[in-house]
Amino acid sequence: MPSIHIDEESDRVFARIERPETRNAIDQEVVAELHRLCDSLERTPRILILSGSLTGSSAVFASGADIGELKERRAIDALAGINSGLFDRISRLPLPTIAAIDGFALGGGAELAMAADFRIATPRARFGNPETGLGIMAAAGGTWRLRNLIGEAIATEVLLAGRILDAREALDLHLVTELHEPEDLMDAASRLADRIATQDPVAVRVSKLVMRMPESAHPYVDNLAQAVLFESEGKNVRMAEFLNRKRVAR
Repeated sequence: MPSIHIDEESDRVFARIERPETRNAIDQEVVAELHRLCDSLERTPRILILSGSLTGSSAVFASGADIGELKERRAIDALAGINSGLFDRISRLPLPTIAAIDGFALGGGAELAMAADFRIATPRARFGNPETGLGIMAAAGGTWRLRNLIGEAIATEVLLAGRILDAREALDLHLVTELHEPEDLMDAASRLADRIATQDPVAVRVSKLVMRMPESAHPYVDNLAQAVLFESEGKNVRMAEFLNRKRVAR
């Protein structure tokens, strides 16, 4: 059975981690299946909505990397960037990614959520990076993405002292932007995807690229990107429609 359950629509893809026996731990098979999904989304850009399955009576987004596999990894595996390479690839997908988080997002699960462009959650969501308690570090983006998202002070507590953030704290810190009851979470993710889908897809792709440029690249990269968009069909069509609506409304 696949470790990722995928439902595809014309403008979006739903991907749900299905490893209830390991609390949705991210093992090599999950990594491989997510890489195959990235292949598809790079060829045919669509919005990606990531979630986790229920594990028995509990909700878990992803409980982290598979500890059984991690225990056997050595320096050469760390240098290969097994998880960090995947999460970086997800962060660079052409169209936005939404992480819909119900329950625990720990370790690599938290880092997977951090790689998404949007994070929404339920009140029972919990976030943490307990890697130092296992003798390793949050090396798949946690040490810098978490700091960028919530600030250095709280990120230091999470990364070095094992602090777990509950859903309300995550909302207050802007780690997530919305809280919804579990039964409403996927509908909320779909509504967010609907809002994204109403935007011009080329403008969304270019804006996402520019947002991730280093500060030293601005404003030069902004000017170049805008020059491309000024010549795009989407800009001409959408602005003409806007002006027509304005004339009709008079």
